[in-house]
Amino acid sequence: MFIDKAKIFIKAGNGGNGAIAFHREKYVAAGGPDGGDGGRGGNVIFRVDLGLTTLMDFRYKRKYVAESGQAGMRNKMNGKRGEDIIISVPQGTVVRDAATNKIIADLYDPEKDVILARGGNGGWGNAHFATATRQTPNFAKNGQKGDEREVFLELKLLADVGLVGFPNVGKSTILSRTTKADPKIANYHFTTLEPNLGVVSLEEHMSFVLADIPGIIEGASEGVGLGHEFLRHIERTRLLIHVVDVSGIEGRNPLEDFDIINSELVKYNLELESRPQIIAANKTDILQDEDVYKAFCSEMESRGYKVFPISAATGEGVWELMKYTYTELQKLPPIQEFDIELDINEEEFIDKTDKGFEVTVEDGVYVVSGTWIEAVGGSVNFSDNESLQFFQQALKNRGVIDALVEAGIGEGDTVRIGDLEFDFVW
Repeated sequence: MFIDKAKIFIKAGNGGNGAIAFHREKYVAAGGPDGGDGGRGGNVIFRVDLGLTTLMDFRYKRKYVAESGQAGMRNKMNGKRGEDIIISVPQGTVVRDAATNKIIADLYDPEKDVILARGGNGGWGNAHFATATRQTPNFAKNGQKGDEREVFLELKLLADVGLVGFPNVGKSTILSRTTKADPKIANYHFTTLEPNLGVVSLEEHMSFVLADIPGIIEGASEGVGLGHEFLRHIERTRLLIHVVDVSGIEGRNPLEDFDIINSELVKYNLELESRPQIIAANKTDILQDEDVYKAFCSEMESRGYKVFPISAATGEGVWELMKYTYTELQKLPPIQEFDIELDINEEEFIDKTDKGFEVTVEDGVYVVSGTWIEAVGGSVNFSDNESLQFFQQALKNRGVIDALVEAGIGEGDTVRIGDLEFDFVW
């Protein structure tokens, strides 16, 4: 089964918590704080595997979580970093952020790993919080949470040339005759139910990748038939061989067929309107109406297309078509890579207006939520005065106190931060 779409959840590892520890040594009465830092969480890394051809694996496993960092230890020993998780995908996989549907990665280069979820930083141990006036800090900082997101995976085949045309016009026969691919071939429509790839080898160092793209009929761009599923595989091709049945044996008009297919390509992606095409006029060995065939060829040439009369069944004209195709490919730029629409690893992706917290009121309780505030709140040791003072100063410096006052909080009102609840004292 050919699977070319999947939706998965990825989560990087959380950072380990900093340690609260004090130096203990014989003959040393009061050692200083020596709690180590937590280890960084593991990343979620995507890697191209040339041995994969489908997204089948993601049909059975949809959640991928990297290892969290270990907590810090005494003697200023840092926790171990969490192991990365590596997700292997076929070459040509495009990754979209599920929340925005924007492209965040185009996995094309097998030598280039892409990090799509970064592990959280480890928390500081209490050794970091020692000052001249705070010599025995009994608190440490918790590790940060790792990135997490849902993503869509789409496989867009990497082929130099795509064979397009109505079902049963001979695309699979051309592929089987010119490559070592072994597509299913039969004399009925929709024989091919999944894209097939093959390498056309002409001479030494003269080859290209050819793809048979099935399922394109009238209405394909709107989801009719199989076209909606497979039109995406045409987007990367540099050149199209448009296979047209000119025999008339099924009572079809080759010119109408040609225009219908092109209309569907343009509806799906306007850029395909300018994609170079070569016309393969197939089944010339069983022509029913010579005049219709000649009129088709004349019209194609008047539109600027090169027409090759061929018979995929007998092989007549097929290799001449392949040689011309190779020559035309040398004039075209490399296979298209998709532009990144949302760079999740760059600073500009970060919302600079995000204060790290927000204040809401729920049933009379003032709830402070957000990534920063929850991380700070989780680090508080409420049995230690110095930890409380540090927490209060952090809230004041970050503007949380001002935001609570602005929201209308009063003396003795309840504040909730994560799982913590306490009374507000002004």
